Amino acid sequence: MSTAILTGPPVPGSSLEGDLRSLGFDVRVASGAEDTAALIAAVPAGDRVAVVDPRFVGHVHALRLGLTDPRFDAAAVTGALTVQPQARQALTDAVRTVCAHVPAGAAPAGADGLVDTVAEALVTEGTVVHRPELGRLVAAVPTDAQERHQARAEVEAVDEEAVRLRSAVKARDGFFTTFCISPYSRYLARWCARRGLTPNQVTTASLLTALIAAGCAATGTRGGYIAAGLLLLFSFVLDCTDGQLARYSLQYSTMGAWLDATFDRAKEYAFYAGLALGAARNGDDVWALALAAMILQTCRHIVDFSFNEANHDATANTSPTAALSSKLDSVGWTVWVRRMIVLPIGERWAMIAVLTAVTSPRIVFYALLVGCSLAACYTTAGRVLRSLTRKAHRTDRAAQALADLTDSGLLAETVAHAAASRVRGLPGLIPLASAVAGGAALVATAAFTGFGTVWPVLAALVYIITSGIAVARPLKGALDWLVPPVLRAAEYCTILALAAHAEVNGALPAAFGLVAAVAYHHYDTVYRIRGGTGAPPRRLVRAIGGHEGRVLAVALLAFLTDSTDFTIALAALAVAVALVVLVESTRFWVSSQAPAVHDEGEPA
Repeated sequence: MSTAILTGPPVPGSSLEGDLRSLGFDVRVASGAEDTAALIAAVPAGDRVAVVDPRFVGHVHALRLGLTDPRFDAAAVTGALTVQPQARQALTDAVRTVCAHVPAGAAPAGADGLVDTVAEALVTEGTVVHRPELGRLVAAVPTDAQERHQARAEVEAVDEEAVRLRSAVKARDGFFTTFCISPYSRYLARWCARRGLTPNQVTTASLLTALIAAGCAATGTRGGYIAAGLLLLFSFVLDCTDGQLARYSLQYSTMGAWLDATFDRAKEYAFYAGLALGAARNGDDVWALALAAMILQTCRHIVDFSFNEANHDATANTSPTAALSSKLDSVGWTVWVRRMIVLPIGERWAMIAVLTAVTSPRIVFYALLVGCSLAACYTTAGRVLRSLTRKAHRTDRAAQALADLTDSGLLAETVAHAAASRVRGLPGLIPLASAVAGGAALVATAAFTGFGTVWPVLAALVYIITSGIAVARPLKGALDWLVPPVLRAAEYCTILALAAHAEVNGALPAAFGLVAAVAYHHYDTVYRIRGGTGAPPRRLVRAIGGHEGRVLAVALLAFLTDSTDFTIALAALAVAVALVVLVESTRFWVSSQAPAVHDEGEPA
C-alpha cells in the first residue's frame, strides 16, 4: 500500500489528487507542517509514503517516475518526494528538522516549499535521493497564478504518452533491436500494461514461445525449421517487450531482471538442442557443435560479467583505450558498427532464425561459432587493452565478486589455503598464468588421449592444484578478471572432449545437459551478485563440487566406466546438479528481499 500526503489543501481546479490516486496512492491532506509530520507517522511502517506540494503542476508520468520507481529508497521531483520503508526513519528525522524551523500552522512557501526543503534535508543527512531524468516532462511548483498558467501551458505542449513510449525503449541496444523490433514492440508493451499484464508474465510467454520453436526445430522438417525461425523471432519481440513494459509502467524487480536474463539463456540453449535433435532425425550428428556454441556463448558472457564486476567500483579507472572508445561512440555510424560486431542477442537471434528457416542446423552452428568467435576476440582484446593501459585500484568487493565467480569448491579452497603464504609475493600474473596453464593442460589431455585412460584423471589433479593457486590471493591484478572465464572454458571443454571421445549415442546430449545445468548455476551466481544479494551459499557450491570437483568426477567416470555406463553416469550427474541448483535458486529468488533492479547494461 502507498500513501501520498498533500502538505496543504489542493489548489482549486487541480487534478493532483486524482493523478495520485491513478498511480495507486491513498491521498491524505494535511493542514500544515506539523500535521504533515503527524500524518507521516500514522502511515504503517511497511508502506511507501509520498509527500507532495499541493501547488504541484506537471505530467502524471513525471509523478510516476518520481514517486513509484521501486528501485530507489528515496526519490524526488520538484514538489514531490517519496521514500520506501528503508528510508522512513530518515524522512521522519528530516521532517522533524524542517518543522523545528517552521511556525505552527504554516508551511514554507515558494522555492523553499516544505517538500523540497525536506528533500534537501534528506540529502544533507546522508540519504541518497534519486532524481529521475524528466526530459521534456514538466514538474513544477508555481507560486502565483501567472506561473501556474505558464506551467499548465507547458504541460499541454508536451505529448506525455509519446515521451513515455520513447522512454520505455532501452537507452543502449543493438542495431537490429533498435530499428527492427523496438519501433513496434513498445506499442505491444503499452497494450500489455493497459490489460494489467506484468513483465514477468511476458517473460514467461517469451520462454514458452521459444520452447515451442525448439520443438518445431526438433521435427527436422523444412516446415518445422521455418516455423521455428518465425517463432524464435516472435519470442525475441516478447523478450524486448517485457523490458519495455517494465520501463513503461515502472514494474521493476530483482526477480524480473533475473528471470529475463536466465530465460534468455534457457531459450537460446533449448533452441540449440532442438536444432541438434532435428539434425539427428536427418542423420546428421551436430551435438558437438551445439555444445561448442553453448560453451562459447556462456564464456563470452562470463568475460563480460567478470570485467564489469572487476571494474564496478575501481578508482582511477581511466585508460587511453577507454578514451578512444568514447571518441568512437561520438560518431554515429561507428556506434552501430561496434554494436553489431559484438553480435548482441538481437543480431544473433535474427541470424539463427533466418539460417534455421533457409539452411540446415549444421550451417547455423558453423555461422554461430564463427560469428561469436570473432565477437569474443574483439571484445576480449579491447578489455585486455583497457586493463593493461589503465591505472586502477580494485576494491575488496571486486576481488570478492571475482572469487565468487570462479566457483571454487572444497578441493581448490584447500589448495588455496595451503599455498596462500607462498604465492603472496609472486608476480601479479600468477593467478591468470596458473589458471591458463592448468586449464590448457587439462583440455589438451582430455582432447588428445583416448577414452578410458588415466591421463585425464592425472590432469584433473594437476588442475585442482593450479586452480587453488589461482585463487590463493585476492584477485586484484590487472588481468585477474580473466580467471573465472578461463576456469569456465576449462571445465566445459573438458566435458565436451571426454563425451566426444566416448563415441556412443547419447554421450554428447548428456554432456550438453550437464554443461547447461552448470551454466545455469553460473548465471545464477552472476545475477545474485548484480542484484546486491551476494553469491550463492558456500554449501551449494560445495554440494555440486565446485568447478574442479566436477572436472575430477567426470574424468574419473570416463576412466572407471565403459562408454555406455559413462553416458548414463553423465546424464545422472546432469540431473543431480540441475535439481540441486534449481531448487536452491528457486527458493532464493522467490523469498529474496533484494532491492528492485533492472539491467540497463550492454545488450547480451
